[in-house]
Amino acid sequence: MAAHKSELIAQDIEAYLHQHQHKSLLRFLTCGSVDDGKSTLIGRLLYDSKMIFEDQLAALEADSRKVGTQGGDIDFALLVDGLAAEREQGITIDVAYRFFSTDRRKFIVADTPGHEQYTRNMVTGASTADAAIILIDARKGVLTQTRRHSYLVSLLGIRHVVLAVNKMDLADWSQEVFEAIVGEYRDFAGQIGITDFTAIPMSALKGDNITDRSERSPWYDGPPLMRWLEEAPVEDDLQGKPFRMPVQWVNRPDLDFRGFSGQVASGVVRPGDKVKALPSGRESTVARIVTFTGDLPQAVAGQSVTITLEDEIDVSRGDVLAAAGSPPEVADQFEATIVWFDDEALLPGRPYLLKLGTRTVQAQVAEPKHKVNVNTLEKLAATRLELNEIGVCNLSLAAPIAFDPYAENKDLGGFILIDRITNRTVGAGMLHFALRRSHNIHWQATDVGKASRAAQKGQTPKVLWFTGLSGAGKSTIANLVEKRLHADGRHTYLLDGDNVRHGLNRDLGFTEEDRVENIRRVGEVARLMADAGLIVLTAFISPFRAERRMVREMLPEGEFVEVFIDTPLAEAEKRDVKGLYKKARKGELTNFTGIDSPYEAPQTPEITIDTTTITAEDAAEAIVAWLDRA
Repeated sequence: MAAHKSELIAQDIEAYLHQHQHKSLLRFLTCGSVDDGKSTLIGRLLYDSKMIFEDQLAALEADSRKVGTQGGDIDFALLVDGLAAEREQGITIDVAYRFFSTDRRKFIVADTPGHEQYTRNMVTGASTADAAIILIDARKGVLTQTRRHSYLVSLLGIRHVVLAVNKMDLADWSQEVFEAIVGEYRDFAGQIGITDFTAIPMSALKGDNITDRSERSPWYDGPPLMRWLEEAPVEDDLQGKPFRMPVQWVNRPDLDFRGFSGQVASGVVRPGDKVKALPSGRESTVARIVTFTGDLPQAVAGQSVTITLEDEIDVSRGDVLAAAGSPPEVADQFEATIVWFDDEALLPGRPYLLKLGTRTVQAQVAEPKHKVNVNTLEKLAATRLELNEIGVCNLSLAAPIAFDPYAENKDLGGFILIDRITNRTVGAGMLHFALRRSHNIHWQATDVGKASRAAQKGQTPKVLWFTGLSGAGKSTIANLVEKRLHADGRHTYLLDGDNVRHGLNRDLGFTEEDRVENIRRVGEVARLMADAGLIVLTAFISPFRAERRMVREMLPEGEFVEVFIDTPLAEAEKRDVKGLYKKARKGELTNFTGIDSPYEAPQTPEITIDTTTITAEDAAEAIVAWLDRA
């Protein structure tokens, strides 16, 4: 078996290279439930398109005898399943990308995993695809994962779909079986917006209806898969859309050159065009379009270039250069669909990082409006999103961003969510629209500021954030500290966890979601009080690092002082002043920190108090002394 070749190679190599360079490129993915034959199908496409070299074929034959699943015959899935765990289990775990070509077109195919736990990898593969092949095992029919992947294909805007009913050889090439599966899928597909798809009966292992029509299905008169792939329209309308380029890098090699580098996401740009930098809204004119090989008369969607401007306006990484006459919107609150990837649930109110294009900004997700049952498409009430769940939520960002709705521009409408502590990608989403109030709410300027308020009180505002287990002594020590500061003439206010729950947070319980919201509200109040020039003391368990970090970032550098009241669980439980540990041990209290809910101890607190070696009075003295030195 030789690699794919054209007769032009021998006749006119330059003509061949020119033809190959100008072939259209189709990116597509294979998806569906586990063991539906996705990797086998791609292996067969590579084999039939002669994209396997002789040494690769020899290795494939050896691997097939050693770890294959076809009784010694060629196992085409091994061409794609490269991880040891994939070969051991006979499944796909990671996304595998493969390139192949025919005389008519070039292809990049993403083999995505079928297991539910790897749904995030399927979304990764689908995010850049023009078309999707959804495989179904003819013996099993439409399964939950088939529906989930189809729903995601629709969400991600893929409009060219093949329903590949695979393993028809194991269903005796029954036309009735094929038509029943297609009918069931059509009913579901119509509900999620997949109004047009091509159904093909096939056997990826045997090669039926892959490159040529099979004699085993005389009742099928549609195209084989390879012909469909060669003829499927490639979405190339990005150039017809308004110009957008997220700025990836400010290119400043010397004092005489300042350019803005990035990949054009949509549209066309030429020297002389008026552009707007967003979110600032400043306008200028394109002076040059610079590349490594020289200046260009224009740049189009997909090209990576450096643009220089006629005017010295402020543009930074994460900003967007856009056509001045049709710019994207700018907002900081949105409705979006989110696909959750992480084992730890999405908690409303918890701060995450949102990355859209080249911009990264802090984001908070509100309680989901609903989540979607992918089997019935029913909208279900939800307070959080668990692994692989899909929901519609409102987002609030720490700063405004330039965006287009995902349906109009994937690059400026698609985002990922990142855990701020671990840096894991925990979710992906599609922006629908900006919330109207984000356009109408603005900061109101005031004449009296924090500095003048603090100067009037003769002190530096601080937020002393006491954290530790229940029974550690937070409230006792915080109260003693406030008494000392008050006696010294300082202006203070103590926000205590129990007291706040009588008023401001009386509507909150003790679920993880409510704990996050409890700390968010207290953080906002503490920030306002510090803005008034006060020294604020808070005594809350505040068990999660993410929320304590969120409050720290609400305040200027050095204003947040984390005070860790370090008391071992056994000691706190022995004290049990309120009898809460006893109730938790009996199961009368759920989500109790230290028993059935975790406490994440501070890693680098400003002050640590070990209550097993120091009295509350001495602890208060030490904290006040620290403040006097700060």
